[in-house]
Amino acid sequence: MSGFPWSRPVVLLLSGLLAVAVAGGVTALIVRFGRDQQNTAAHRPLARPQQETPKMDLLQPVKEFGQGGPSVTPTPPKVIAIARATVPKPARFALARLKHVQKVTVVDAGSIKVSGTGLNLLAVDPAAFRSWTPKAVAEQPAVWSALARGEFIADQSAVNRLGLVLGAQYQVDGGPRLRVAASATLGLVGIDGLVSAETGKVLGLAEGVAVLLHGRASISEHGVKRVLGKGAQVVTIGARPSSGKPAVTAGRPGSYLDLYKQSATRCPGLSWTVLAAIGQVESGHGRNNGPSVAGALGPMQFMPATWKTYGVDGDGDGKADIWSPYDAVPAAAQYLCANGAGQGGEKLRKSVWFYNHSWDYVNKVLSIADAYARSYS
Repeated sequence: MSGFPWSRPVVLLLSGLLAVAVAGGVTALIVRFGRDQQNTAAHRPLARPQQETPKMDLLQPVKEFGQGGPSVTPTPPKVIAIARATVPKPARFALARLKHVQKVTVVDAGSIKVSGTGLNLLAVDPAAFRSWTPKAVAEQPAVWSALARGEFIADQSAVNRLGLVLGAQYQVDGGPRLRVAASATLGLVGIDGLVSAETGKVLGLAEGVAVLLHGRASISEHGVKRVLGKGAQVVTIGARPSSGKPAVTAGRPGSYLDLYKQSATRCPGLSWTVLAAIGQVESGHGRNNGPSVAGALGPMQFMPATWKTYGVDGDGDGKADIWSPYDAVPAAAQYLCANGAGQGGEKLRKSVWFYNHSWDYVNKVLSIADAYARSYS
């Protein structure tokens, strides 16, 4: 079977045809689940920062950090199914007794929209779900740390189709902002990405409707449908040819240009060129990190007292490091935003003044920002 049938709706994702009962009421799940995701809205690229060719000193590389992780024995799903409602424990036990089934997991699932475009998600326990992904994904700490922080891991196919920018934050329609922490080849038919179970609850995903089954031999789709009942949709996941590309790409930018662009998404309305101009004035994009005469530190020259309030862990390594550009640049974006930078005009000028109490400084920063905008247009 090549994918879920198109002739009738299935529970989960992108058509909005079914209502699924969940604890405490009825939640409308948005539904269409197929290998090719042939949905007009799903093919519309999401708004994202322009990908200009790096020029001038913004091409300077940003330091990368190492990788590693414990060995995990992968048990990839052979069958994935979507039920009409929460799968009860008796049904889970019955699935485990089916011929060739060696392992079963049930997770939350549903659809969100970003700028009207649907994204199909599973909400999982990071520790419990690692073995259901390919080995290279399971052993990548960046994936599971990001999930634990409430961030979004996008399937590579969704990144390609929707133009998602790694490291950027996207506003969920009627919900919170989600940061795309990494892309990964997940091997899950019809799924655009993973979030944690806690984030799934915030997003309103349906509880316990997605079933994954692992076995060494073929698992009967008919048997799974019989257990899950009328309306359940089931598909066997075949082996996928390797593309030769890395299974995981973390959302850590490789240049200051990309870092400024990604960080600016933390403040809607703030141009990345303002961050770039501040980075140029303060440290020459990390070339002179201080300390300054006044005691400012790092590539964005934060005073330690200000950092205590506005410092962030931008790269998810577990600490907010004033010396790390991955933390300092997004922290600068948040500091500017807290002072109204996203509103533009005089609010932007005032926010830059708060960064350094000098109107000459403001004029210099905004002049450089304009020059960057012209150079990268």
